[in-house]
Amino acid sequence: MEQSVVSIDVVTLRCWDAESAVSVGIAPREFEPFTGELALPGVLLGRGERLAEAARRAVHTKLGVPDEAIGAVGQLVTFDEPHRDPRGPTLSIAMWAVVAEHDGPAEWVGFDEVPPLAFDHNRIVDTSRTLLAGLLWKDQHLTRALAGEQFPATRAVDLSTSLHGVRPDPANLNRTLAAIPGLERTGERRRVKATGRPAVVWAFTSAEG
Repeated sequence: MEQSVVSIDVVTLRCWDAESAVSVGIAPREFEPFTGELALPGVLLGRGERLAEAARRAVHTKLGVPDEAIGAVGQLVTFDEPHRDPRGPTLSIAMWAVVAEHDGPAEWVGFDEVPPLAFDHNRIVDTSRTLLAGLLWKDQHLTRALAGEQFPATRAVDLSTSLHGVRPDPANLNRTLAAIPGLERTGERRRVKATGRPAVVWAFTSAEG
């Protein structure tokens, strides 16, 4: 039986202060198959390499993100369709990574604007979006990487809208935030738009566990 190789494909997330939505990093492939076609950053897992190390290597080498700008990394799901790669059987372990602000050549698109991608990367994006939406306020590693240690309520709305595809109910979102361990509503308000009331600010009060 032909032995499968393992690829690490990364749904790289960007949500910088000047932006109101989460975007995903993609870039043209340099090599066959699918040379020149857009794809998620991916690499083959090296011998003895940890998944997070491979994910960081993919984001750095394929998207041009500086090492120091690559923040939290996590694992999502494995895709094992035997014909997903024309080169032969390949398992794809989908990872997520959050990157800080930087200058780089990658293309960044919203979840609803992802163009046709090489391999089964559109399926990876769609499946990962659903999983990330479920993790957003439950996995503090992801939550704190995207939202920051302190954030206005409008950022929480934008994050939820980006990942779920629909704007959250404000009361339900407030209850969700209030239930997160170590996250508290502060007495501060922050103006994030030229008009309207300043937004409530939430802050983590303890170190990440």
